[in-house]
Amino acid sequence: MEGDAPARSGGTARRAGTGQGGAQTGTALGRARGFMASRSRVGALRVRSSLWKIVQITFCSVAAYWVAEQLLGHSAPLFAATSAMIALGFGHGTHLRRTVEVAAGCTLGILIGDLLLALVGTGILQAAAVVAVSLIIARFLDSGTIFSTQLGLQSLLVVLLPAPEGGVFTRSIDALVGGVIALLVVVLTPRNPRLEPADRLREVIEDLAGVLRESATAVRGLDATAAWHALVQARATQKNIDDLPTMLRGANEIATMAPAYRGQRAELRRLKRVADQVDLGVRSSRVIARRLASAITHGSVDEADADALSTYLDSLADAMLHLRRSVTEPTTSGRTSAEYLARQELAECASRLDPAEFGVTGLECQSLIMMLRPLTVDLLIGAGAEREEAVGYLPRL
Repeated sequence: MEGDAPARSGGTARRAGTGQGGAQTGTALGRARGFMASRSRVGALRVRSSLWKIVQITFCSVAAYWVAEQLLGHSAPLFAATSAMIALGFGHGTHLRRTVEVAAGCTLGILIGDLLLALVGTGILQAAAVVAVSLIIARFLDSGTIFSTQLGLQSLLVVLLPAPEGGVFTRSIDALVGGVIALLVVVLTPRNPRLEPADRLREVIEDLAGVLRESATAVRGLDATAAWHALVQARATQKNIDDLPTMLRGANEIATMAPAYRGQRAELRRLKRVADQVDLGVRSSRVIARRLASAITHGSVDEADADALSTYLDSLADAMLHLRRSVTEPTTSGRTSAEYLARQELAECASRLDPAEFGVTGLECQSLIMMLRPLTVDLLIGAGAEREEAVGYLPRL
């Protein structure tokens, strides 16, 4: 019986090991399923957001090929289809300027390749010379990386691929056809140009409201860690802020060129004003969150200070909800109404920013009140107030 004990013990150990291995395998399979489900959701969202661009690219590339083949009589005009497809492309930067840059790069690259092909012929050394000359010309003409890359690539393909039946410059004409059709598609079938920058601006305003709300929670609980979290959250907004100028430039190009959306130019100017002022507000919120974390850490905020500061920060965050609605409302009247409400609430907030009467004590808390003054003024201007009007709401010191 004693001899059987180790065997039973070993069997138990093996069963335990098998159970642990099965649990680990189940956990790994669960993680794999979760990863695949997450990737599928993200992929489906990406496809849904790109459906209109997919339709544009499909139509444009096929139309360019058909025009070059059927109307111009070119044999297998692949450069017409490829230049149209590359010119449209994907991404939030695929607006008029980018389309012009890529179309010009493709067309000029093919033209340079055709010229050099006529002069020096084909071969590895000739290909190297074509690429070098093309890139020199591209960098001389424009600083854009897309333009330079497309020009060099297309000229290289022209030298390496066999010459078409229609003559040396047939491919240049095909590329021009693709570029022109891409431009026509962008101008004649654009999306509403305000949608993309408005959506990104909404995200930035929500981020700023979250920073203010997190700062209010931090000071209410005298929690320095939460204040540092608010600072990290404020810093994380930078990418969205950096994307906004490019989006607004692209939207303005579409609104200028597309007849259907020329009436959107005033709205885009308003969005730019809101974006510029919210950018300044986010920068101020970083400074305030950093100072708040320091003040809490050093015990410079008592309960009365905390109550006054947290109430004010929550009021600012509430005003951000109206400012966000002024960006997302589909109608002009709705946007005007929301902006007016934001301006009223921010004006009320500004009128309370007197360090002597705010309800705080100590130099640290009074300096925080002074930092809140430019933040509130910037947001007031973003909500449509003139600078003199916004400053006038502040109590005189």
